Amino acid sequence: MSRESAIELHRYLKGKLSVEPKVDVIDRKDLSLIYTPGVGFVSQEIAKDKDSVYDYTWKSNTVAVVSDGSAVLGLGNVGPESALPVMEGKALLIKKFAGVNAVPICIRTKSWEDVVEIVYSIAPTFGLILLEDIKAPECFRVEEALSERLDIPFFHDDQHGTAIAVLAGLVNALKIVGKDKENLKVVISGAGAAGTAVTYLLLDFGFKYIVVCDSKGIINEDRSDLNEDKLKLAQITNPEKLSGGLETAMRGADIFIGLSAPGIVSKEMIRSMASNPIVFAMANPIPEIDYEEALSAGAKVVATGRSDYPNQINNLLVFPGLIKGLLKSRRKVDSEIKIKASKAIAEIVTEKELERGIIVPSPFNPFVVDRVAESVI
Repeated sequence: MSRESAIELHRYLKGKLSVEPKVDVIDRKDLSLIYTPGVGFVSQEIAKDKDSVYDYTWKSNTVAVVSDGSAVLGLGNVGPESALPVMEGKALLIKKFAGVNAVPICIRTKSWEDVVEIVYSIAPTFGLILLEDIKAPECFRVEEALSERLDIPFFHDDQHGTAIAVLAGLVNALKIVGKDKENLKVVISGAGAAGTAVTYLLLDFGFKYIVVCDSKGIINEDRSDLNEDKLKLAQITNPEKLSGGLETAMRGADIFIGLSAPGIVSKEMIRSMASNPIVFAMANPIPEIDYEEALSAGAKVVATGRSDYPNQINNLLVFPGLIKGLLKSRRKVDSEIKIKASKAIAEIVTEKELERGIIVPSPFNPFVVDRVAESVI
């Protein structure tokens, strides 16, 4: 894949989505049924029972993919226009893998409160809201506010899709190394949306010892530069009150999870970890340490965010099935759902694949979407 071929494809397509009608309109009878006066009778039915909107409209099988363009891929705050091709791609994948309609909505806002108001206002049209590429810590405030106001399911894929995929991989990685989650030291590099969500989910799953690092080093309660969200992390992690940099955190660690920056982990840091270490170097496109380097330094299990290496920890394993299940059940996303989805993904990997070091299925595996959906339902 080259930059030129990607740009040329998008210029040729002029958008990756289109809207297709389910019925044709060829005469007055058709017109009277699908529009006035027929549609008025349907509106009256919905007015009598608002929940019946799921029976009469596309709401039961349509989601909004919403972004303010403040944290697009690894590009940063590039704005809503630049976010649009990414949201189109996400919508295409939702339709392709889950059979669910998805509409990209890129919004120009001045605050996280604007995001909340806009999402709340458009919610009657959709059965689910998928939040994408909204920077931390604003994404946390958006989530907190919407959890109180929305009457439909929603989730922030950068947070919860990532966390579910990471936990799915860890469930199987622990089988390979023969270790128990309660007795392990986990180091997470990255305290943004993804790193924070992964931390909370691992704690809910039963991991006891987690150390989180940001660009300035180990997060602990003695640091005076922590915002509200990082202070909360400091209060529930780092039980030995370590201080220092990532190198210090990784000494004796059983698991490294990178959701941060390229090339920040050396072979020496891998060698300083406990026996048979697990390394998830997920910075994209360039991981915290190269896949082959991590293996040669002694890592027992290595995963990345890239599709050209084995064990790609990819949100595509999660969001199509999660969306499909949430639309059918209308449940809100909580830790129980996330853990069930993670286990469903992990269970697809066969014993023979585990013997070869494979810890997650391919997103093209035909069982993935329905197994995740069933775990939610």
